Amino acid sequence: MDDEQQRSMAMTVVHREMMATATTTTAAAAPGIAESYAGRSIFITGATGFMGKIMVEKLLRDCGELRCIYLLIRAKKGVDPAQRKEEYVKNIVFDHVRERYSERLGKIRLIRGDILSPGLGLSDDDRRELTENVELVFHCAANVRFDQHIRQAVDINLNGTIRVLGLAEQMRRLVSFVHVSTAYCQCNEAVLEEKHYPAPQNPEGISKMVGLLDDDLLDIITPRLLNNLPNTYAYTKALTEDMVYQYRGKLPIAIARPSIVTAAMKEPLPGWGEGTNGPTGLLIGAGRGVIRSMHCNGEYLADFMPVDVTMNAIIAIGTERMANARKEDVMYYNLTSSADNPISWGEVLEMGRGILNQNPFCFALWYPDGSIKSNYLYHLLCVVLFHYLPAYLIDFLMVLLRRKPFLVKVQKRISAGLTILQYYTTKEWVFRCDNTKSLYQRLSPDDRKRFYFDVNEINYKTYLYDFILGARQYILKEAPETLPKARKLLRKLYIMDKIVQIGLYLCGLWLAWTYLEVVTGSIQFVFDTAIESLRGTTVRQGL
Repeated sequence: MDDEQQRSMAMTVVHREMMATATTTTAAAAPGIAESYAGRSIFITGATGFMGKIMVEKLLRDCGELRCIYLLIRAKKGVDPAQRKEEYVKNIVFDHVRERYSERLGKIRLIRGDILSPGLGLSDDDRRELTENVELVFHCAANVRFDQHIRQAVDINLNGTIRVLGLAEQMRRLVSFVHVSTAYCQCNEAVLEEKHYPAPQNPEGISKMVGLLDDDLLDIITPRLLNNLPNTYAYTKALTEDMVYQYRGKLPIAIARPSIVTAAMKEPLPGWGEGTNGPTGLLIGAGRGVIRSMHCNGEYLADFMPVDVTMNAIIAIGTERMANARKEDVMYYNLTSSADNPISWGEVLEMGRGILNQNPFCFALWYPDGSIKSNYLYHLLCVVLFHYLPAYLIDFLMVLLRRKPFLVKVQKRISAGLTILQYYTTKEWVFRCDNTKSLYQRLSPDDRKRFYFDVNEINYKTYLYDFILGARQYILKEAPETLPKARKLLRKLYIMDKIVQIGLYLCGLWLAWTYLEVVTGSIQFVFDTAIESLRGTTVRQGL
């Protein structure tokens, strides 16, 4: 350990002694969240991901007295740690911290490692530093692709967690281990409580089996393993929770279960998001006119959590776990919105459609005018008519123009994504959030303001407005100044859409009229033939 680290640890000890003295000599209330993190060293996995960036930014912004944040980051060939760190903090989410608290960026310490490697791929020196200094672990790393092969899902979500748990066992000063799970890891349950649920199979057994079998055999047995769970993500998350539970008594564990995590509500930037998974992909596909139908029960409640609200809650859970000295307790928190601030899928989609029409995207293949279908067969018919037929037609025209076809491939990718998402829009769950609400009620007024996670504060109309503008700006890279141009394009697409609709109606009427004429002519022919036949018979009988 170098001199700087020794001085820092000495200052930490002094700081804690002063805090303890102040607590015993005054009748002050329990320390707030920022005070609880003061002088602490934190280890975060998944820090380069969507949720991880928000956690790091929030800790630096509002817990500035913390000692160090260790981030597990994979090494890039030819890129040294200093350069990697510079790239990381250049992200737009750190703009506020860079401008006002640039010195706090020095608290970030990159640790070369990989969740997929034995022992996390840590060097001896890094492992020693982590085991001697880290007091809190936030395990956020996960494979969030729902369609991932079971081998990859198990290796990252289950085996990766086992590797992190092994490291945490060696941490001498650990006071809190927060595992980020998902509210949908037990989809077979109608009511999801804040408690332990046994895994469908033994996690260690599944880990070993997946390592031994080849892909062909795994493909055969995967449906049986899932046992009606919708995908390998939910399945491996259920296994992982049970694996973490097995470390009760060894580690001070808390498990956070957020529902669908979406763009930021307030911080660091309203509407900021990354990637096109889940609702964001649906929004972009619908806004560009390539998604015209979605299988969804509009009366069911939607459940999603803005990423800043989610991470504020997880940071607060870290302090709550610190305050509980009983390692045998596993603390569970459902981070969901539908129980306290309900809104249906139909309301969300209708509200989003109105906002999107006022703030369209700069590029669209057709006028965005899709709808939800509760009847699955009707939805499939619309997919064939409005997704695949136009895609094949446009790709055929591209081939005629000697250009590369693309839309059928895009539609297949969209259909795969919709199939995954539609599982969650055609079912409904009841989430119990008593522990989360109790935690929020115990916060001081200042902490409730700084680390807000009361879902009743979500104004859906305002949030969806920021969500759509954020998707334009941060994901599609369409500046706000492009809105007038986008609105002109939308008007043109609307006119084209109406012209095509009128043309199709006229074509239908013409076909119906033609068919009617053919049918009428056929009937008249049959009738005339019959009359002639009768006349011929009468004449022959008269003769």
